Amino acid sequence: MTSDPSATAQDPACPTEPPGAARGGPVSHALSRVARLHRIAAGKLLRRSGLYPGQEFLMMHLWDADAVRQSELIKSMDLDPSTVTKMLQRLDHAGYVRRSADPQDRRAVLVRATGDSCALRSEVEGAWTELEEHTLAGLDDTERTELARLLAKVEANLCAETADCPERSSGGQGSAEGDEHAVRAAEPTG
Repeated sequence: MTSDPSATAQDPACPTEPPGAARGGPVSHALSRVARLHRIAAGKLLRRSGLYPGQEFLMMHLWDADAVRQSELIKSMDLDPSTVTKMLQRLDHAGYVRRSADPQDRRAVLVRATGDSCALRSEVEGAWTELEEHTLAGLDDTERTELARLLAKVEANLCAETADCPERSSGGQGSAEGDEHAVRAAEPTG
């Protein structure tokens, strides 16, 4: 294969053109790239707190709830049970969650955030604030609000295509309440 000397050098990690097979879906390709880079950036920030990507979502769920059955947590996370179990083992070992038998059904396991996770919550909030600012750098308040509105519409479209969208059924981020939250979160705070 010969290279074209007139072609400009392009960073393969951040391409400006979608690959040939993705040319029919340039927005979908861009969303995939952005989601991948966002996850990498989040992972770097969360590592400071000793978390792996995805564990913060599990903790967010527990911080907003009291005790949750492990089976319900697995359902709401929409992950393989073994993945959630491994996350819980690591978080339990770190002292951030406690698992116990459900007094209503001794076969079920209840999971709750511990008091020790309060400091972690503050670190996660800081990481997400930093990630938000880094992600949206260069966008003014109007653009941030519009981006959140458009992403909420895209999310609703994708959820409509997904028969068992967990966010819709559990009232989470994919719900109308979550869409309103996304727009409010992007609005200027002061």
